[in-house]
Formats: sequence, C-alpha cells, structure tokens
Amino acid sequence: MSILPEKKFATKILEIALPAIAGLSSHILISLVDTAMVGRLENAKENLAAMGLGVLATWAIVSFFSSFSTGTHILVAREEGKGNYEECKKVLNTSLIFGFFVGLLFGLLIYLLAPHFSWLIAKDKVVEKLTSEYISFRFLSLPFFLMIVAFRGFFFGIGHSKIFMISGIILNIVNIFLNWVLIFGNLGAPKLGLKGAALASSVATIVDFFFYLYVTFLKFYRKKYRTKKMFTFSLNIMQSIIKLSLPVSFQNIFILIGFLIFLALIGFIGTLYQAASQVVISIIFIALLPCFAFGIAAQTLVGNNLGIKDYDLAEKYGLESLKLILIFSFSLALIFIITPKLLLYLITNDPIIISTSKIILQIAGIAQIFYGIAIVLAYILQSAGLSFFVMKAEVFTNWLIFLPLAFLSSVVFKLGFVVTWISLPVYIFIYALILMKRFLSGKWKLSFEDDKKPI
Repeated sequence: MSILPEKKFATKILEIALPAIAGLSSHILISLVDTAMVGRLENAKENLAAMGLGVLATWAIVSFFSSFSTGTHILVAREEGKGNYEECKKVLNTSLIFGFFVGLLFGLLIYLLAPHFSWLIAKDKVVEKLTSEYISFRFLSLPFFLMIVAFRGFFFGIGHSKIFMISGIILNIVNIFLNWVLIFGNLGAPKLGLKGAALASSVATIVDFFFYLYVTFLKFYRKKYRTKKMFTFSLNIMQSIIKLSLPVSFQNIFILIGFLIFLALIGFIGTLYQAASQVVISIIFIALLPCFAFGIAAQTLVGNNLGIKDYDLAEKYGLESLKLILIFSFSLALIFIITPKLLLYLITNDPIIISTSKIILQIAGIAQIFYGIAIVLAYILQSAGLSFFVMKAEVFTNWLIFLPLAFLSSVVFKLGFVVTWISLPVYIFIYALILMKRFLSGKWKLSFEDDKKPI
C-alpha cells in the first residue's frame, strides 16, 4: 500500500471536500462580519458583550440540532450508492418535515422564554436586555434553519457539496446587506442596532432555505430524485435519523461544555492566561474547518460504498481520506510551530497576549495533527452507524482524561499554564488512538446495518 494518496481517490475526495471548505469558511465569515458591524454601534462594549453571550447560547443550541444533518447525510449516501434515488428523496422529505416541526416547537419556546432566562448568563442589566432581544430574534428562523440542515445532509450525501458553497456565498451577501439596512437604519428602515443583526441573520437564513428549495426543483434533481413529490414521511426513516444523529448532538454539547470548563480552570492561573487560551482556541476552531470538510467527503464516499456493501472500497476511501488529512494537518502544524506570532496577529495585536499565547499555539499545532485524524475517523465510523461509539470515545477522553489532567495541573499542583495546556494533546492523541484501533480492526465494516429498520 502506497503511503501517498492515490490520484483517482484523492481527486474524488477533493471534489467534495474543497467546496465544503469554502462553505464552512463562509459561515465563520458571517460571525466575523456581524461582530465587526455591531462593534461600530454606540455603546459598543455592551452590544458586543451581549452579542458574544447570544452567539454562544445560539451556537450551543444550533450545534445540538445541526447534528441531525449527520443522520440524513449517512442514509442518503447509502441509498445514493445503491442507486436508489427514490429512497434518497424519502430521506430528505422525512428530514425536512421532522426539522420543520422540531424547529417550530423549540424556536417558539426559545423566543418566549429568552427574556426570562437571559439573567443566567448576563449580570449587567443592559447586557441582559440586549442578550434577550438578540436570542429571541435569532431563533425566529429555527424551523427554516433545521430544514436547511436537512437539505445540507441530502446534498452532502449525494456528493454535491458545491450547493453548500454557493449557499454560503448567498447567505453572506444577504446577511451583510441586511445588517447594513437593519443595524444602522439605512434605506428608510428603523435603526435596530443589535436586534437588527439578529433579525438580519434570521431573514438571511429564510432566504437560504428558499435557495435550497429552488435548487431541489431544478430539472436535474426533479428528474433523478423525483423531488416534485415532496410530502412523503417515514417514521422508520425518522427513527434512523435520530438514532444516527442524537449521539453526535450530545457529543457536541459535552465537548463544548468541556472546553468551557477548561477555560474556567485556566482562569485559576490568571485572566491573562484565560485571554491567551481563548485566542488560541479561536485559531484552532478555524483551522479545524478543513478537517470537517475532509470528514464530510469521507462520510459520503464511505457511505456510498457501504450502501452497495462494497466494504473493501469503503475502507479504501477511508484510508485515502486519512492520508489526505494527515498531509493537511501536518502542514498546518508546521505553520503553527514555525510562525505562531503571524497567526496570533490575525486575532489580536496585544503584545502581552501574543507573547503568552505563542508556546500554547505551538502545543496546539501538535494536537491539531491528531485532531484532524480523529475528525475524519469519526465521520468514517459514523457512516457505519457507530455514532454512539464515537460519542463515548470523545466524551470519555475529554471528561475523564483532559479535564482531570487540566484540573490537577492548574488547581491542585499549580504546575502552570504550559503544563495545563499539555493535557490537550494527551486527550486528543488517546481519542484518535481509540478511533484508529476500531478502524484498523475492520470490525466497523461488519457493524454496518440497515439503519432504516425500526428501533
């Protein structure tokens, strides 16, 4: 077996991964643009503080529900591999209907309850009011967002990630324009400030939904997937989507909480070190976006071949995806290690924070190699129905290795900032090792089953 990626496999993987990278990057750009425009309001300090809290609350809830694209993605990829296009449409339709009603229920609840619970995350009265308004307006579009999640899973499953990329471009254009109109009161609109940013994002999400709907009814998809017959619903398919997706949702929440606890533990060492850690974690999350794109490609191609029970080809695509992510992650690690200051200047110009962050960014560079591998392995194993195994592996290593090591280093033995950060690569290395062991055993292929059977 060649240690370098084979051209025909690498080409197929990159055809899906590269547009997905562009699409994922465009969603990060939305947050950056919103922050930049809100930062130009009067009382920027209160508005930015409220937006930060609102975005964190939004991200926590959205990350839980957006994982339902995983189940849709896996089921569609399998049926696409079989050439069962009518079944692909059934999965999409079921996911759309399920997403709409779940989004309607939770969107309405959050809209009504946000004013009564925002005091839990905001102590300042002004910030509390602004946070409440931001969350309420932001979740008006939750039903449309969850239907977009269904469309996203469908298009990933059939390997058409370019639709996701185009969607990201449209979303950014609409969001920037509406921000300009609603935040600052241009074109005769009322000046809504932070509420305008939330409302702009919600309206942009609705526009994005109609873009996906339009694409689905284009001649190619209408003919191949018979998308004109949209209103079909299968309880068995819905159960399968939940079964495959729910572990991913809980995994995301537990890991988010884990990193928040890690930042809190760093706070025992000092505020400067907490600020430095936040900067480095921001860089890590941005750097990991391409890893998720390679994971999406692997899940599609592995899922296609599991669908037709060509287990050897499914494994081959898994291995080739791992070769590509190893090259990418190693290259990125070198940038982290050799030019940390350059990366840090992109986030902050504070010389003290940059000096403090330098060494931990280099540590993160090493961790990032293993995290990239772990992400792709997670997507591969999820495509075989092992979502619960992947969740257990990461939650176990995060909560029973990473956090205890960080607690002992920072609070109990007071070993300092750098030693506390070394707990990160230790946790990620063990997590990647658990997933790699399962992958190399080959047992994951044997665990493949038809997830549309009733639970």
